[in-house]
Amino acid sequence: TPVFPSNQQVHAYLKRYATQFGLDSHLRLSTPVKQIERASTGNEWIVTVTTQAGELQTESFPYVVIASGRYNKPVKPSIDGLDSFSGAGGITHTFQYKDPNRYRGQRVLVAGCSISALEIASDLANLGAARVVSTNRRQRYILHKLLAGVPTDNIAFTRFAALAAESMPLEMVAQGLKNFVLQSSGSPEQFGAAKPAENIFEAGVSQSQHYLPLVAEGRIVTKPWIRSVTGQTVTFMDGTQEEVDAIIFGTGYTLHLPFLSEAIRQTLNLDTHHLDLYKHTFHPALPGLAFLGLFEQAGPYFPILELQARWLTYVWSNVCPTPSRVEMELGLAAYQARRGQPQEMPMHHMALLFARSAGVEPELHQWTNHLRALLFGPLTATSFRLSGPDSLPDASQRFAEEAIAFGAVPSPELTPEQQAQLEALASMANNPSLSHAIDHLKLQHLATV
Repeated sequence: TPVFPSNQQVHAYLKRYATQFGLDSHLRLSTPVKQIERASTGNEWIVTVTTQAGELQTESFPYVVIASGRYNKPVKPSIDGLDSFSGAGGITHTFQYKDPNRYRGQRVLVAGCSISALEIASDLANLGAARVVSTNRRQRYILHKLLAGVPTDNIAFTRFAALAAESMPLEMVAQGLKNFVLQSSGSPEQFGAAKPAENIFEAGVSQSQHYLPLVAEGRIVTKPWIRSVTGQTVTFMDGTQEEVDAIIFGTGYTLHLPFLSEAIRQTLNLDTHHLDLYKHTFHPALPGLAFLGLFEQAGPYFPILELQARWLTYVWSNVCPTPSRVEMELGLAAYQARRGQPQEMPMHHMALLFARSAGVEPELHQWTNHLRALLFGPLTATSFRLSGPDSLPDASQRFAEEAIAFGAVPSPELTPEQQAQLEALASMANNPSLSHAIDHLKLQHLATV
């Protein structure tokens, strides 16, 4: 497949995966879930579904995993006069966007600064829209998707970056990320877009390969947020106006779990953006019920979903200990303290969270032959098959091949810059595995001398 596969290719992969592992006979498709509730006695869960014949059917299960996705109910913002919009292309959301040909020859306003909004604006500018206008509430820093042929995710979301975020002052982490973005992709105002906030965590980071160059070429026009809409006329916060034929909102999603009973919803303290869970997975008052992939994340989901699925499976099959009620309640309290703050977590943070919980985070000092790739290379799924439950005998070779493919030399020798970064981190971190790895590097250097 391409480095960035299409949705059809991802779908075909999932179907092959199900066939490869004999899952097809265990799947009941086209069976919408109407409600999930707790049985009045015992630890069973009552699931009501609509059968293919259109009838309601109730069954009980000892375990239920909610894995219905975070991004399936799009949000359109409240804007004065939006209902009066009369453009021929109508109003839609990036969730419904399928074909740029629908907008060929039209003037299109794309609202939002998420990856989808930036990619769709680029798509339209390259594929025949008469004019593309991009508007957002908050200008983010924008990373290119590929740097020297390597996916930026594999460069930015590393184990070293996760360890640094755990140990270094927040200001130092923010400055390091900002330096990386500016050195690799520049700042939006250099291309003619708005200037983001100085603090990169306040501004946020998005990704698009072509958006900023298209802004620089004048093929995408940038505007501040929308003040009002009258017919086909859109007025922006700076008083300027644009006549547009279509509006596409890339303005996010609400958390949508309508099949959960009211009692479960209250226990989870569920609203349109939050649900109280221990490590995004369990609730102490709901044994046998787990949630997978309902967190907001920056970066690839599949490797993280696999790690989360492994952890909850290991807990339910007693491979890993079940978190104690006290431990879960402390975790819930920590999450509740963050409610109302931005919830999006970076991929590398989530990888270490679930890998440690599942007991599959590789000990760095045990894999010094892969030290450079493990710290500064891609967080591929194979890197979490080196040790622990369900480790693979060929994981070491496969991980080395993946590291080469995605731009990281699978060598234990670090560059002088990486060595300096690692020693700076070690002086702040309380991480025995990291300290052992650095000791090994020093011994290796002395042996070479």
